[in-house]
Amino acid sequence: MKKIILILIIIMSSFNLTFAEEVKTNEHQLNFFTGNFDFSDHKQKSILVGFQHQNENLNRTTFLGNVSPITGGFLTENSAAYIYTGVEWNVDMGGLTLTPSFAPGLYHEGDGKDLGHVLEFKSEVQLSYAASERSSLSVSYNHVSNASLGDKNPGANSYMFNFIKNF
Repeated sequence: MKKIILILIIIMSSFNLTFAEEVKTNEHQLNFFTGNFDFSDHKQKSILVGFQHQNENLNRTTFLGNVSPITGGFLTENSAAYIYTGVEWNVDMGGLTLTPSFAPGLYHEGDGKDLGHVLEFKSEVQLSYAASERSSLSVSYNHVSNASLGDKNPGANSYMFNFIKNF
């Protein structure tokens, strides 16, 4: 797990070097996060690390507000993995941004929690603070559930700390 966190730190640092002079607009957003997967189940909780990409060029104004696609994934210390694609809404609240999102995805339990089905749905809310024009710090909470598609549907609640880099 320490190696994964070290790799994420190296990747985040390289974006400052690689994109600082080349790109003048904030078209892409990478969200690196770590936290506690399934914190409400004391037998199954574990540390998670992950990433998410959002492309501002693909945003659309809809009756729900400004919506943009997201794609990402995470791994837990118990070798569970989840990859997803979905949508998020960014609600500007002055110095803070509220971002609810919804994303269906594929879950592999590894040595972690059996969520009952390979198809799972992630509902998330994130609160971000813009530390600079190109980076933000945030906290987020999500719930992953199969919507009773499987024989069982225990769900998993997680919280994360996020570093968001725009480039």
